[in-house]
Amino acid sequence: MGTALPQAATGSKLHRSCKPAALQPRRASRCTCMAQAAAVAPPAVRGIEAENMVAKPPATLLRPVDLTSSVKTRFEKMIRSAQDSICKAVSDIDGTPFREDAWTRESGGGGITRVLENGNVWEKAGVNVSVVYGSMPPEAYRAATGSVDKSFTGRVPFFAAGVSCVMHPHNPHAPTMHFNYRYFETEPWNGIPGQWWFGGGTDITPSYLYEEDMKHFHGMYKTICDKHDPTYHEKFKTWCDTYFLIKHRGETRGLGGIFFDDLNDKGPHEIMNFSEECVNSVVAAYCPLVTKHKDDAYTPQQRQWQQMRRGRYVEFNLVYDRGTTFGLKTGGRIESILMSLPVTASWQYDHQPAPGTPEW
Repeated sequence: MGTALPQAATGSKLHRSCKPAALQPRRASRCTCMAQAAAVAPPAVRGIEAENMVAKPPATLLRPVDLTSSVKTRFEKMIRSAQDSICKAVSDIDGTPFREDAWTRESGGGGITRVLENGNVWEKAGVNVSVVYGSMPPEAYRAATGSVDKSFTGRVPFFAAGVSCVMHPHNPHAPTMHFNYRYFETEPWNGIPGQWWFGGGTDITPSYLYEEDMKHFHGMYKTICDKHDPTYHEKFKTWCDTYFLIKHRGETRGLGGIFFDDLNDKGPHEIMNFSEECVNSVVAAYCPLVTKHKDDAYTPQQRQWQQMRRGRYVEFNLVYDRGTTFGLKTGGRIESILMSLPVTASWQYDHQPAPGTPEW
């Protein structure tokens, strides 16, 4: 156990409304009627070309014409370097290597997924890099931008690049962590001029709250925000709490961090400086917390609480997460899109933590 009795983490405000209650999972079975339905369903329009798996990722995933773009080339270099350094740090702690899958697409772009599964410390840790050229339906554009304008029609040509990560440790006392940093461009379309923006953030989801851990994590990102813009931290912290709200339950997914999107109010390289420092601080902000708690003793009941909190994580990602819905709507690589989901999770019907317990 930790040095003090932990409080169960139930949401950013830590109040009693964050009490898990959902259905007990049922064993999956093959269903003939589902197979028949899938067989006759019309194929979805892919906004992204199919993947060509490769043994080794190329030096760049950009189209040759974009190698003269200082923003795109610098951003790709940044996200690939971050993937390398973060995977190395995690693998050094876990003692387990990452599996790597890489792919390209015929007209440009591709991706690199690295996953460590059932390791010594992490049940699942994944870091994705993607460079995407494609077109998206209006609903995907709205998912990507948060727009509610439903007046436009037709597919929107776009470029997107990003690095994303989710880490689910075995130990209930070690927190889950997620980050995503991305750059997005759309071409002029349907009377709307071409647009560019950055988005991203890093957030944390503990099952049990250790206040000193949260001070360390949030303090690091406040320092980074204050360095780049004194208004950033309060704004991006609030945005994070709002974005990671599981609306159908009235609960937050975790204990927040920072989150920003559609950021283009400064020059692209200035915003990229901020994104780069954020992603390069992930190891220092998160890994010490896992190292601290990876060998803590825990009970079966604490493990079960972690499983239910992971159930909440799954609910948010599949219902509300912009990146997940955007990937599914544009025909992205499914295994990479769903990499964020934990290996195990649980739903118990109407579970009510006992008053006075750490989970209460």
